[in-house]
Amino acid sequence: MLRIAVQAKGRLYEETMTMLAESSIKIDAAKRTLLVPAKNFPVEILYLRDDDIPQAVAGGTADVGIVGENEFEERQEDAQIIKRLDFSKCRLSIAIPERNLEEYNKLGNKWLNGKKIATSYPGILKRFLEKNGLKADIHVITGSVEIAPGIGLADSIFDIVSSGATLVSNNLKEVEVVMKSEAVLIANKNISAEKQEILNEILFRFDSYKNAEGKKYIVLNIPNEKISEATTLLPGMKAPTITRLETEGWSSMASVVPEKDFWDIIGKLKQLGAESILVMPIEKMIL
Repeated sequence: MLRIAVQAKGRLYEETMTMLAESSIKIDAAKRTLLVPAKNFPVEILYLRDDDIPQAVAGGTADVGIVGENEFEERQEDAQIIKRLDFSKCRLSIAIPERNLEEYNKLGNKWLNGKKIATSYPGILKRFLEKNGLKADIHVITGSVEIAPGIGLADSIFDIVSSGATLVSNNLKEVEVVMKSEAVLIANKNISAEKQEILNEILFRFDSYKNAEGKKYIVLNIPNEKISEATTLLPGMKAPTITRLETEGWSSMASVVPEKDFWDIIGKLKQLGAESILVMPIEKMIL
């Protein structure tokens, strides 16, 4: 049985549970005890606070964990990142009051010397300051870090930034991106061979789910003389599938297209004379 440590609540929890469900690992979401076994797969889910997950994995309480890279970097526990999961993306940045922006632009990060910086990530901030030869007073706050300059607790902040809306509402300006973060899968360095086999199957399923994300499967009819041009628009996984139709001079093409380029590609195909275009979602994609 492989034990996976998962954040007990929040956006990362929701996206993690979606990924497990899409990988056909069934967890009873209503059964929110500390430890919940899957119904159909040899794993159990251990619900923890996000900042406890790196230690739980490094110490062997859990075999693997899904956690924000920022928390893993902050804790500096002896575990290993084995996969980046491409969700819950954010960045850790230094932000200062807008009124100080002109002075900061003149001095660069040297402006931080002698200043008080409020943060929930003192470890990452300390390493950044040391790397850049800066000396500042780190003021550790849990909770709403962004209010610290406004109430006189600090001169600037170091915190998670997603959209930046919270900074704007507190009259702060992002001036230094210290690190970019996303959800990562971390593992104990001494995981057994038996558990590694289970983990390998999970990674295979995660990849199949992520490969299909943001893609559409399309089938269309195209005049034979336009196949070459259409092929340049529809690379597919290696190449589009082409089948001759009973109607003379026509063929059917099938391919995978990224959703972000979908309407542009469809428009160009129509200009080539494509007809009867069928669009289908892709649930999984195994490469």
